[in-house]
Amino acid sequence: MSHCRRANAHRSDRRGFLQASAALGGLSALGPAVAIGDGPEADVRRDGPGLPGAHPGRVVEVRHPGSCPGGTPDPEAVRRMVRRGIASLTGIDEPVEAWRSLFARGEVVGVKVNPVGQPRAISNHATVHAIVEGLESAGIPRKDVVVFDRYKDQFIEAGYKANLPDGCRWDWAVDTYDEAQLDVARYDPDEFATLDIVHARPGVHDPKDDRTRRSHLARVLTQGVDKLICIPVLKDHGSGGVTLALKNMSHGLVNNVSRSHGTSDTNTCNLFIPAIVSHPVIRRKAVLQVLDGLNAVFQGGPGSKKEYVWQHETLFFATDPVALDRIGWEVVDARRGVQGLPPVAEVGRRGKDPIGTEAFDYRQPQHIAGAGALGLGVYERAKIDHRVVKLG
Repeated sequence: MSHCRRANAHRSDRRGFLQASAALGGLSALGPAVAIGDGPEADVRRDGPGLPGAHPGRVVEVRHPGSCPGGTPDPEAVRRMVRRGIASLTGIDEPVEAWRSLFARGEVVGVKVNPVGQPRAISNHATVHAIVEGLESAGIPRKDVVVFDRYKDQFIEAGYKANLPDGCRWDWAVDTYDEAQLDVARYDPDEFATLDIVHARPGVHDPKDDRTRRSHLARVLTQGVDKLICIPVLKDHGSGGVTLALKNMSHGLVNNVSRSHGTSDTNTCNLFIPAIVSHPVIRRKAVLQVLDGLNAVFQGGPGSKKEYVWQHETLFFATDPVALDRIGWEVVDARRGVQGLPPVAEVGRRGKDPIGTEAFDYRQPQHIAGAGALGLGVYERAKIDHRVVKLG
């Protein structure tokens, strides 16, 4: 078991979340708003840390047929994909220099994985290893890399501890899932987002309890790392429509997230996701997104039933999670079309339900547009620079 040391990052005001409430009706916030732009893609930051990062609007899709035969990634093929992806994203031909353009010696880098779709669709071990090797080539020692996820038991069950790159550390936010999610023992008491949303299922939350309105950031993020690499997975989702870069952060870096799903008619992912990702700590530290589409899910996410998984054999690279999610959403919908299923935005208990498994009135991929409206990235399709690289 490993523990993270405190990173040398300045702390934001604990009540300074909350630029989100100014743009999303129905959310309450504490303290002054942080200026993040007047509308979609307004005043995006083009240098320095902070979403949408160094390359707003740019998404690099690296395809490598044969990179995941039978669902098992080929480590060497994945290394090639990562090297080409980071170079194409940054516009720097030499991968070492490309990594150095985003990360520097002396920084502690967190690698946030996603084990939820185990065993078939997770942030693949080969992807994690290739990213760590890239960081190491740029001068970041493995002792300064922390691989983590929210749930300790899921992290271990998905094999990350057993397959941890030599010399790296690992961490977690809570031991296991519970519905109320108010345990903050491994969360930061001083860094949280406040939203007037509580779990609507009877007996889960007491609306008189102020804790039910807060989502605290994990200590590993606020105190353990300087910068963050996220490895979401290419999947649809029964509540959010898709679960890609934005949802991997909003639901993987804080506690008290089940309130965003609630019951069939109290789904609020479209509000919750952009609000959480707008937190200054997340916005400042989330430097790189590598969407793992080696094994992808077109239905039934975030799980991974065999019949809904396909080998897309692709990795996507971006600093901009909004642009990345817009492209990933298109890929999921395209695969659903091939399978005779309607687009994710049209399904739900009150919409189309061809399989009879929809749990919410409507899915809510609108969270991607909402994040764009908050200045977290580029949503307008015509402004997205989508680059496709083919290997193999």
